[in-house]
Amino acid sequence: MQNPSDALVLAQRHGDVLTLTLNRPEQFNALSEAMLQALQAQFDACRDDAALRAVVLAANGRAFCAGHDLKQMRSHAGDLDYYQALFTRCGRLMQSMVSCPVPVIARVQGTATAAGCQLVASCDLAVAADTARFAVSGINVGLFCSTPAVALTRNVPLKNAFEMLVTGQFISAAQAVERGLINHAVPEAELDQAVAGLVDSILAKSPVAVRTGKAMVYRQLAMPLAQAYDYAAGVMARNMLADDVSEGIDAFMEKRPPRFS
Repeated sequence: MQNPSDALVLAQRHGDVLTLTLNRPEQFNALSEAMLQALQAQFDACRDDAALRAVVLAANGRAFCAGHDLKQMRSHAGDLDYYQALFTRCGRLMQSMVSCPVPVIARVQGTATAAGCQLVASCDLAVAADTARFAVSGINVGLFCSTPAVALTRNVPLKNAFEMLVTGQFISAAQAVERGLINHAVPEAELDQAVAGLVDSILAKSPVAVRTGKAMVYRQLAMPLAQAYDYAAGVMARNMLADDVSEGIDAFMEKRPPRFS
Protein backbone atom coordinates (compact mmCIF):
# COMPACT_ATOMS: atom_id res chain seq x y z
CA MET A 1 0.00 0.00 0.00
CA GLN A 2 1.35 3.44 -0.93
CA ASN A 3 2.34 5.74 1.90
CA PRO A 4 0.27 8.96 1.62
CA SER A 5 3.51 10.95 1.86
CA ASP A 6 4.60 9.32 -1.41
CA ALA A 7 1.64 10.78 -3.32
CA LEU A 8 2.51 13.16 -6.14
CA VAL A 9 -0.07 15.65 -4.86
CA LEU A 10 -0.81 15.84 -1.16
CA ALA A 11 -4.34 16.94 -0.26
CA GLN A 12 -5.10 18.36 3.18
CA ARG A 13 -8.50 19.67 4.19
CA HIS A 14 -8.80 22.09 7.09
CA GLY A 15 -12.43 23.09 7.49
CA ASP A 16 -13.53 24.71 4.24
CA VAL A 17 -10.01 25.15 2.83
CA LEU A 18 -8.22 22.57 0.68
CA THR A 19 -4.43 22.67 0.36
CA LEU A 20 -2.90 20.80 -2.58
CA THR A 21 0.86 20.33 -2.34
CA LEU A 22 3.05 19.29 -5.28
CA ASN A 23 5.22 16.51 -3.95
CA ARG A 24 8.07 15.65 -6.32
CA PRO A 25 10.73 17.72 -4.54
CA GLU A 26 13.71 15.79 -5.92
CA GLN A 27 12.44 16.46 -9.46
CA PHE A 28 11.67 20.12 -8.65
CA ASN A 29 7.96 19.23 -8.85
CA ALA A 30 8.11 18.76 -12.62
CA LEU A 31 4.68 18.08 -14.09
CA SER A 32 4.84 14.45 -15.11
CA GLU A 33 1.81 12.85 -16.74
CA ALA A 34 0.94 11.27 -13.39
CA MET A 35 1.16 14.58 -11.53
CA LEU A 36 -1.05 16.30 -14.12
CA GLN A 37 -3.57 13.49 -13.69
CA ALA A 38 -3.45 13.77 -9.90
CA LEU A 39 -3.98 17.54 -9.99
CA GLN A 40 -6.79 17.19 -12.51
CA ALA A 41 -8.58 14.69 -10.25
CA GLN A 42 -8.38 17.11 -7.33
CA PHE A 43 -9.76 20.07 -9.28
CA ASP A 44 -12.47 17.90 -10.83
CA ALA A 45 -13.59 17.00 -7.29
CA CYS A 46 -13.70 20.69 -6.34
CA ARG A 47 -16.50 21.35 -8.83
CA ASP A 48 -19.15 19.58 -6.75
CA ASP A 49 -17.81 20.43 -3.28
CA ALA A 50 -20.46 22.81 -1.98
CA ALA A 51 -18.66 23.31 1.35
CA LEU A 52 -15.35 24.36 -0.20
CA ARG A 53 -14.36 28.00 0.27
CA ALA A 54 -10.78 28.22 -1.03
CA VAL A 55 -7.95 26.14 -2.49
CA VAL A 56 -4.25 26.74 -1.76
CA LEU A 57 -1.74 25.36 -4.26
CA ALA A 58 1.65 24.79 -2.61
CA ALA A 59 4.78 22.73 -3.19
CA ASN A 60 7.42 20.81 -1.25
CA GLY A 61 11.12 21.31 -1.78
CA ARG A 62 13.26 24.13 -3.14
CA ALA A 63 11.27 24.71 -6.33
CA PHE A 64 7.58 25.44 -6.74
CA CYS A 65 7.43 23.78 -10.15
CA ALA A 66 10.00 23.34 -12.93
CA GLY A 67 7.38 22.90 -15.65
CA HIS A 68 6.86 19.80 -17.73
CA ASP A 69 8.96 16.70 -17.12
CA LEU A 70 11.49 17.11 -19.94
CA LYS A 71 12.94 13.63 -19.49
CA GLN A 72 9.51 12.08 -19.91
CA MET A 73 8.75 14.32 -22.89
CA ARG A 74 12.06 13.42 -24.57
CA SER A 75 11.26 9.72 -24.26
CA HIS A 76 8.45 10.29 -26.80
CA ALA A 77 10.64 11.97 -29.43
CA GLY A 78 8.86 12.42 -32.75
CA ASP A 79 5.42 11.44 -31.44
CA LEU A 80 3.19 14.37 -32.43
CA ASP A 81 0.03 12.72 -31.08
CA TYR A 82 1.65 12.28 -27.66
CA TYR A 83 2.73 15.92 -27.47
CA GLN A 84 -0.67 17.16 -28.64
CA ALA A 85 -2.39 15.08 -25.96
CA LEU A 86 0.08 16.18 -23.27
CA PHE A 87 -0.30 19.90 -23.89
CA THR A 88 -4.07 19.56 -24.27
CA ARG A 89 -4.18 17.78 -20.91
CA CYS A 90 -2.13 20.54 -19.34
CA GLY A 91 -4.40 23.19 -20.82
CA ARG A 92 -7.43 21.40 -19.44
CA LEU A 93 -5.90 21.47 -15.95
CA MET A 94 -5.22 25.20 -16.15
CA GLN A 95 -8.80 25.83 -17.29
CA SER A 96 -10.08 23.68 -14.42
CA MET A 97 -8.24 25.95 -12.00
CA VAL A 98 -9.83 29.02 -13.56
CA SER A 99 -13.28 27.41 -13.54
CA CYS A 100 -12.89 26.09 -9.99
CA PRO A 101 -15.87 27.68 -8.20
CA VAL A 102 -13.75 29.10 -5.35
CA PRO A 103 -10.55 31.17 -5.30
CA VAL A 104 -7.32 29.28 -5.94
CA ILE A 105 -4.28 30.79 -4.23
CA ALA A 106 -0.70 29.93 -5.20
CA ARG A 107 1.77 29.66 -2.31
CA VAL A 108 5.09 30.02 -4.14
CA GLN A 109 8.10 29.16 -2.00
CA GLY A 110 10.63 28.75 -4.82
CA THR A 111 11.34 28.90 -8.53
CA ALA A 112 8.43 28.57 -10.97
CA THR A 113 9.42 28.01 -14.59
CA ALA A 114 7.61 27.27 -17.87
CA ALA A 115 4.41 25.32 -17.03
CA GLY A 116 5.20 26.01 -13.38
CA CYS A 117 4.91 29.72 -14.09
CA GLN A 118 1.72 28.85 -15.99
CA LEU A 119 0.35 27.26 -12.81
CA VAL A 120 0.95 30.48 -10.91
CA ALA A 121 -0.64 32.58 -13.65
CA SER A 122 -3.67 30.28 -13.70
CA CYS A 123 -4.36 30.79 -9.99
CA ASP A 124 -6.70 33.60 -8.97
CA LEU A 125 -4.28 34.93 -6.37
CA ALA A 126 -0.60 34.30 -5.69
CA VAL A 127 1.75 35.00 -2.81
CA ALA A 128 5.46 34.27 -3.13
CA ALA A 129 8.56 34.29 -1.00
CA ASP A 130 10.65 37.31 -1.91
CA THR A 131 13.41 34.91 -2.99
CA ALA A 132 11.20 33.15 -5.57
CA ARG A 133 11.89 33.61 -9.26
CA PHE A 134 9.75 33.17 -12.35
CA ALA A 135 10.49 32.37 -16.00
CA VAL A 136 8.97 30.85 -19.12
CA SER A 137 12.18 29.26 -20.25
CA GLY A 138 11.21 26.84 -23.01
CA ILE A 139 12.81 29.22 -25.51
CA ASN A 140 16.20 28.27 -24.04
CA VAL A 141 15.81 24.71 -25.37
CA GLY A 142 14.24 25.77 -28.67
CA LEU A 143 10.63 25.44 -27.54
CA PHE A 144 8.38 28.51 -27.37
CA CYS A 145 6.19 28.28 -24.25
CA SER A 146 2.96 28.55 -26.22
CA THR A 147 0.55 27.12 -23.64
CA PRO A 148 2.13 29.05 -20.73
CA ALA A 149 1.80 32.15 -22.92
CA VAL A 150 -1.99 31.86 -22.77
CA ALA A 151 -2.05 32.29 -18.99
CA LEU A 152 0.89 34.70 -18.87
CA THR A 153 -0.56 37.17 -21.38
CA ARG A 154 -3.81 37.23 -19.40
CA ASN A 155 -1.94 38.33 -16.27
CA VAL A 156 1.02 40.39 -17.43
CA PRO A 157 1.15 43.37 -19.84
CA LEU A 158 1.92 42.08 -23.32
CA LYS A 159 5.37 43.62 -23.75
CA ASN A 160 6.47 42.26 -20.36
CA ALA A 161 5.04 38.84 -21.14
CA PHE A 162 6.61 38.72 -24.60
CA GLU A 163 10.00 39.68 -23.21
CA MET A 164 9.80 36.76 -20.78
CA LEU A 165 8.67 34.40 -23.54
CA VAL A 166 11.38 35.26 -26.09
CA THR A 167 14.32 35.70 -23.70
CA GLY A 168 13.59 32.99 -21.14
CA GLN A 169 15.04 35.29 -18.50
CA PHE A 170 14.01 35.10 -14.87
CA ILE A 171 12.17 37.86 -13.09
CA SER A 172 12.28 38.37 -9.34
CA ALA A 173 9.34 38.14 -6.99
CA ALA A 174 9.35 41.95 -6.73
CA GLN A 175 9.17 42.25 -10.53
CA ALA A 176 6.40 39.65 -10.59
CA VAL A 177 4.37 41.86 -8.24
CA GLU A 178 5.03 44.95 -10.37
CA ARG A 179 3.89 43.12 -13.52
CA GLY A 180 0.78 41.57 -11.97
CA LEU A 181 1.86 37.93 -12.04
CA ILE A 182 1.59 37.64 -8.26
CA ASN A 183 -0.16 39.70 -5.59
CA HIS A 184 2.45 39.85 -2.85
CA ALA A 185 6.11 39.00 -2.22
CA VAL A 186 7.04 38.49 1.42
CA PRO A 187 9.98 37.10 3.40
CA GLU A 188 9.85 33.30 3.30
CA ALA A 189 9.26 33.12 7.05
CA GLU A 190 6.08 35.16 6.56
CA LEU A 191 4.74 33.21 3.57
CA ASP A 192 2.27 31.05 5.48
CA GLN A 193 1.01 34.06 7.41
CA ALA A 194 0.45 36.03 4.20
CA VAL A 195 -1.44 33.16 2.56
CA ALA A 196 -3.51 32.67 5.72
CA GLY A 197 -4.38 36.36 5.69
CA LEU A 198 -5.81 36.09 2.18
CA VAL A 199 -7.70 32.90 3.05
CA ASP A 200 -9.14 34.43 6.22
CA SER A 201 -10.29 37.49 4.31
CA ILE A 202 -12.10 35.28 1.79
CA LEU A 203 -13.66 33.13 4.52
CA ALA A 204 -15.04 36.26 6.17
CA LYS A 205 -17.05 37.09 3.06
CA SER A 206 -20.30 35.63 1.79
CA PRO A 207 -19.59 32.30 0.05
CA VAL A 208 -22.41 33.07 -2.38
CA ALA A 209 -20.82 36.39 -3.34
CA VAL A 210 -17.34 34.90 -3.72
CA ARG A 211 -18.51 32.03 -5.93
CA THR A 212 -20.75 34.36 -7.96
CA GLY A 213 -17.93 36.86 -8.36
CA LYS A 214 -15.27 34.43 -9.50
CA ALA A 215 -17.49 32.93 -12.20
CA MET A 216 -18.64 36.38 -13.33
CA VAL A 217 -15.18 37.95 -13.58
CA TYR A 218 -13.74 35.32 -15.89
CA ARG A 219 -16.81 35.02 -18.07
CA GLN A 220 -17.14 38.76 -18.74
CA LEU A 221 -13.49 39.01 -19.77
CA ALA A 222 -14.31 37.21 -23.01
CA MET A 223 -17.20 39.57 -23.86
CA PRO A 224 -17.39 42.92 -25.68
CA LEU A 225 -17.95 45.83 -23.30
CA ALA A 226 -21.71 46.27 -23.82
CA GLN A 227 -22.35 42.53 -23.55
CA ALA A 228 -20.21 42.37 -20.41
CA TYR A 229 -22.30 45.08 -18.75
CA ASP A 230 -25.57 43.36 -19.72
CA TYR A 231 -24.28 40.07 -18.32
CA ALA A 232 -22.95 41.72 -15.14
CA ALA A 233 -26.27 43.49 -14.53
CA GLY A 234 -28.11 40.17 -14.62
CA VAL A 235 -25.59 38.48 -12.33
CA MET A 236 -25.75 41.34 -9.84
CA ALA A 237 -29.54 41.42 -9.90
CA ARG A 238 -29.74 37.69 -9.13
CA ASN A 239 -27.08 38.06 -6.46
CA MET A 240 -29.28 40.69 -4.78
CA LEU A 241 -31.90 37.99 -4.12
CA ALA A 242 -29.51 35.92 -1.99
CA ASP A 243 -30.13 35.70 1.74
CA ASP A 244 -26.52 36.71 2.36
CA VAL A 245 -27.14 40.08 0.72
CA SER A 246 -30.14 40.79 2.95
CA GLU A 247 -28.07 39.81 5.97
CA GLY A 248 -25.09 41.87 4.85
CA ILE A 249 -27.09 45.03 4.23
CA ASP A 250 -29.01 44.64 7.50
CA ALA A 251 -25.73 44.13 9.39
CA PHE A 252 -24.24 47.24 7.77
CA MET A 253 -27.22 49.39 8.73
CA GLU A 254 -27.28 47.91 12.26
CA LYS A 255 -23.53 48.45 12.63
CA ARG A 256 -22.74 44.81 13.44
CA PRO A 257 -20.69 42.06 11.78
CA PRO A 258 -22.68 40.04 9.21
CA ARG A 259 -23.53 36.40 9.83
CA PHE A 260 -23.26 34.86 6.39
CA SER A 261 -24.64 31.41 5.69
